[in-house]
Amino acid sequence: MRRLPRRTTPAAVTAVVLLAVCVLTAISAIQLIAGQRPLVSYAAIAELAHTTRWDSPAVVVAACVVALVGLVLLVAAVLPGRPTVIPLRNGETGSDTVLDSGASRRSLRSTLHAAANGVDGVTATTLTLRGKKVTAAVRTNRTTVAGLDEAVRAAIGRRLDQIAPATRPAVRVRVIATRRTP
Repeated sequence: MRRLPRRTTPAAVTAVVLLAVCVLTAISAIQLIAGQRPLVSYAAIAELAHTTRWDSPAVVVAACVVALVGLVLLVAAVLPGRPTVIPLRNGETGSDTVLDSGASRRSLRSTLHAAANGVDGVTATTLTLRGKKVTAAVRTNRTTVAGLDEAVRAAIGRRLDQIAPATRPAVRVRVIATRRTP
């Protein structure tokens, strides 16, 4: 099981821009049919299109901007994002069917955060989960921090063994001591 995020932001921005253009066109068309002065004048747009040369700087800049926006939207649609569900190892069962399972990134991060906070001497934890790496920055009030990083790494490792992700992330621990020995 590997679920990737939806590309809602680029799609929503594109939809809103197209909707705005369609609304302006419809309003102008209705105003022309009603015999009123249109919000966007077709004559002014046609005059601008007939008098502007293809090699003018304004046309080149506009074309570059449109091409760049199109390229950004294309890249956003094609490249995969971070998975929202991290696949777990398939368990061995007595039957032939093995169910795919996964854990959300948020729940994995919160359970690893709780494991790191549960270590004796840790007062606060900042945990990040990026790609195949878990980074924990732990704060302590201890004056000697010897062995605390190994204890936190072991606690996170035990929790990862219980969860059993398909690819086990590397664990990196950084200890920040708020009190120092003189």
